[in-house]
Formats: sequence, structure tokens, C-alpha cells
Amino acid sequence: MRDITHKQITLRTARAIGVIFCTPETIQLIKTDALPKGNLFDVARAAGFIGAKLTPQLLPHCHPVQIDGMDMSFEFLDTEKHAEYFDAAVFNRSGIVITGNAKSIGRTGIEMEMLTAVSIAALEIYDMLKPVDKQLEIGHIKLLQKRGGKSDRERFFATPPICAVLVCSDSTAAGTREDKSGKLMIEMLKEVNADVVDYQVVADDVLQIQQQIKAWVAQDIHFIFTTGGTGLGPRDNTVSAVKALLEHEAEGIAEAMRGYGQQRTPLAMMSRGVAGTIAQSLVVTLPGSVGGVKESLEAILPGVFHARKMILGEGH
Repeated sequence: MRDITHKQITLRTARAIGVIFCTPETIQLIKTDALPKGNLFDVARAAGFIGAKLTPQLLPHCHPVQIDGMDMSFEFLDTEKHAEYFDAAVFNRSGIVITGNAKSIGRTGIEMEMLTAVSIAALEIYDMLKPVDKQLEIGHIKLLQKRGGKSDRERFFATPPICAVLVCSDSTAAGTREDKSGKLMIEMLKEVNADVVDYQVVADDVLQIQQQIKAWVAQDIHFIFTTGGTGLGPRDNTVSAVKALLEHEAEGIAEAMRGYGQQRTPLAMMSRGVAGTIAQSLVVTLPGSVGGVKESLEAILPGVFHARKMILGEGH
């Protein structure tokens, strides 16, 4: 088996789908609960769960994983519902669509468990329908989505953190480029119960950046997030502007963002992002790309909000 000890323990998710084709007459028997072997989908769901749990015993190179959550659904094949998953030719036939989702916190993915679950559920349906249908066929089993996930460190805060977002971009400030990163940042902050009280766009200019940050610090904005200017370009000035103002640098925050990003793209190592405190405000610099913002915030939210308690001298 492949060595996976170097991998981080993260939330892993997988989604799979499959179809078992049957005749319209069989569909009618299912809808009227007239099958000779009784209820179909409850048994198929249970079989899928068992199949997922036994996957490492069926596939020699598959590492055992802890299945922390799984669900399976069954629908009759329908063009409107399932057009995004299958080619048009599939809808010339009738059948049952099996969809499954699974979650696991571990070092390796859970996609094989999900594919096995869909396969076993399809075989169970086949077994229960074979007395009434000689045209059964299983097909189109595939993985729809696989994600490495983020660490399970969600926490809830009684008081919403007060935040501000600063977009540092020459082109956005000039009106030649639409801001997407800053707006995404606002959405993600609100999703974790943050109160975003201000949003500004400035050129990637040291004085402009520092002026805006100082104004927010004076207003006691708890958390200031910037986007843009963390790269190696000649006009990437955000990091230098912020670093000159910091009283205490929080290297771990920047390391967490780069480490999380590095698992997804080697380009993450190019980010010079920094984080630290100015008075009672925490400033975090994020990349200018939408992907960079998304991944960086996934790496630090909502745990970074705990910094407020520390800044105020209340410890951990």
C-alpha cells in the first residue's frame, strides 16, 4: 500500500452517481409498491452503506478510512433533473439514478468507498428487480466530485467579529478591472458570522494602503483583510506597506494559508503574504486571485477570529 503518512489529516468528500436501466413497467411496479421482494430503496441504501464500509476488503490497495457521514438517494431518470450528468442518449431509456455523498476526516480520499456504495446499491436493485425485469442494465457509474477538504476547526463566536476588506489593485482602482476577490472575501466572512463594516479599493500604492489601514485601526476594526499585492511583481507593494506597520507579526497565519494553498497548487509558495497586529487590530494580507482568496480564507477561518481574545490580553 502507498505511504500516506506525509499527508495532512483533512476533511475529504466525494460524490458519485450511477444508473440502473429498467423497463417502464418496472418503474410502475416500484411506484405502486408492488414488487415481490418488497421495499426497494431502503434495502438498496443499506446495501450501499455496507459496500462502502467493506471497500478496503474488496480493493487491496485501498486504505481503511473512517466514514464520518454518508447518504444515498434514488430518483427515476429524468431529463430535467439529470441532464448535467449524462449524455442525451441515456434519456431514451427509463431507469433509476443512484447518487451518493460521503465525508471522512483522514489522510486519504473517500471516493472509492462512494463508488463502491453506488455499485453495490445498483447490484442490490438488480437482484430485487430481476424477477420482474429481464432487461436490467447497470451503467454510467462515475465520480462527480472529489475534494480534499479543510481541517475540522469550525468554531462559533457569540459576538460577530468586525471586519473590513481592502482591495489593493492598480487596475481595479482605475476602473479597468472588476473586483471579484474582495467581493468573494466579503461573502466568505459573512458565512462565518463576521460583520463586514467597510470595503474599499485602492491602488497598490504604499501610502494609500497604509492610510486606509491606519484609519481602520483608529476605528478599532477587529480584523482587516487585504487582497492583492502579495506576489513578486514590481507593483506588488501590499506586503511591504503592511509589514512596516505591524507591531507583532503572526507568522503562523501566513504559514497556514501558504501550507493550505501548497496542497492545491505549487504556486502558493510565491505568496509573500503576512499577518500581524497593529494596536488592537489584526491585519491579514491575501493574494489577489479569486482562488487564492478562497483557499487562504478556508485555511484560517473561523479560527483566526480567536486572535481578538488574545490581542485584548485574555489569553487562549
